Amino acid sequence: MRCQDLHQFGQKLVRRRLLEPTEDSESPTAPLNTLNLVAFGVASTLGAGMYILVGEVAMFIAGPAIVISFLVAAVSSVLSGLCYAEFGTRVSWTGSAYLYSYISVGELWAFITAWNLILSYVVVTGSVARAWSIAFDSLIGNHIFQALEGTFSPYMPYYLAKYPDFVALSLVLLLTGVLVLGARESVLVGKISTGINFLVLSFIILSGFIKGDLHNWKLTEQDYTLNTSESGDIYSLGPLGSGGFVPFDYDGILHGAALCFYSFVGFDDIVTKGEEAPNPHRSIPISIMSTVFICFLAYFGVSATLTLMVPYYQIQPDSPFPQAFVHVGWGPARYVVAVGILCFLLYRLQSSLFPVPQLIQEMAKDGLLFRGLARTHPRTKTPIMATVSSGILAGIMALLFEFSNLVDLMSIGHLLVYSLVALFVLVLRYQPDWNLSKNEKTEDKIQMKPLVKENPLDSEPEAGSSKTLKSLWLPVSSSPTEKSAQMVYGCAFLLVLLLIILSLILAQWPSQVFSGDPVLTTVAVLLLLLITGVTVIIWRQPQDPSPLPFRVPALPVLPLVSIFVNVSLMMQMTSGAWIQFSVWNAIGKWFSGIKRPLNGLIPIFFLPPLP
Repeated sequence: MRCQDLHQFGQKLVRRRLLEPTEDSESPTAPLNTLNLVAFGVASTLGAGMYILVGEVAMFIAGPAIVISFLVAAVSSVLSGLCYAEFGTRVSWTGSAYLYSYISVGELWAFITAWNLILSYVVVTGSVARAWSIAFDSLIGNHIFQALEGTFSPYMPYYLAKYPDFVALSLVLLLTGVLVLGARESVLVGKISTGINFLVLSFIILSGFIKGDLHNWKLTEQDYTLNTSESGDIYSLGPLGSGGFVPFDYDGILHGAALCFYSFVGFDDIVTKGEEAPNPHRSIPISIMSTVFICFLAYFGVSATLTLMVPYYQIQPDSPFPQAFVHVGWGPARYVVAVGILCFLLYRLQSSLFPVPQLIQEMAKDGLLFRGLARTHPRTKTPIMATVSSGILAGIMALLFEFSNLVDLMSIGHLLVYSLVALFVLVLRYQPDWNLSKNEKTEDKIQMKPLVKENPLDSEPEAGSSKTLKSLWLPVSSSPTEKSAQMVYGCAFLLVLLLIILSLILAQWPSQVFSGDPVLTTVAVLLLLLITGVTVIIWRQPQDPSPLPFRVPALPVLPLVSIFVNVSLMMQMTSGAWIQFSVWNAIGKWFSGIKRPLNGLIPIFFLPPLP
């Protein structure tokens, strides 16, 4: 009886939600060509990372090599975007990674995906609010910072911000009230905000060409000493590192790339518009890659401009660009740039909070969160409880956490979601007859089908073992079977485990591995051999021949490379960010334990394969 209960429990964790397109999704909409999708993606991606994060990463982490950090983050985004394109176009009418996961791979993974998406959206909202507060305070002379830090700093724990940011909290709560009243995202406001953003960007980049100095990419200790003696204030200068273009070595580039990934979050919104694209299998991947490329050019331009205008150790991380114009003698320009940044961040704050209430409401309707969170206002039709709860959570984030801590936390959450998407793409391609048209009764029969017990006297273990080993290289069928799907499932999760171990070794002991340490180098080589062998086993298994709007090329290599890059970037995060991330997911497990019997998260590869 206990084994049967455990089997039923496992089936609930992987049961899929069967959805049909709603009436809204079937309504005709204006087609979006590739250019429109690119414009939408760029508007959704460019954000606070461009104006605040650049200064902190350049000063403390990467120096002028921040341009390479943005390149690494862009490569990771392209790989994740291609996987996201296939995953989204399978069920293009859903519009969120949560529903994609629920429909395709089951309830457990849908909850994990959605819970970390909530974290990412809430943290983005809090970080943008904090960035707006910092930019506003810098414009008025840092009076708010001086007053609050002097009052609260002695009482704040080391893992929180130096002072509670009541301006950011008030801004988030004000926006939450506007959303409760039924406000909707304005296309006109979005276009005006994007236009202001590009004007500010163009002005900053052109100013860098005029006032930039290539010597700032070749700084030495003598330059640092000279600046110290001239300023008379050692504390106004940042850390020097080793000087040159890469002052913090290649570890700084990777750590900077992990943080710069924050700046590319938003390109995945393109997939939600797949139903409106007349040719999604072509326009969506092209739009994703074009969006990432355009955003990379923008980030490359502003980061190069900043590090050319100001020595990296003299950058003001809280207000890098206004202070850069003061540094080069263009004082009045700081006000123009600051006002433009404030207008743009205000719109980004509004747009970042919009998706959260809908996601929480959808989860509440499915029973994965409290049902009360699905309540809507009878007149405005807005999810009141979901909006208020997400607004309060984002306000607390903005009030108590530093901008850098929020960036760390958001990057981990989104990198995890993108890694899960890549894993889902890899697994689903090898599933037999993946079809959403099955009715619920049929699926229940398939899931709960009892196992047929064989007579042990009739079994031939040796022949069965040899047949299983032979099927690893020479599958018995040209189309996916239940056995081959289960094999891919187990191999895929084994690969993820091996990639995590390899990424951890490379992140903790990179110099020892590449210098030929006998133990660590041997372990790394063995891991690479195992990863290659298991990848070949997956490659030899038959794929589902069903036509898809878009198929990730070079399967299974590209999804695995995407997972490896994302996990490697996650390993660059601080221990404090991982503790906060663990606490968040522990809270999620507690919620799920109340609403669903998920008290033990059984590894998915111990469960039967997907139907």
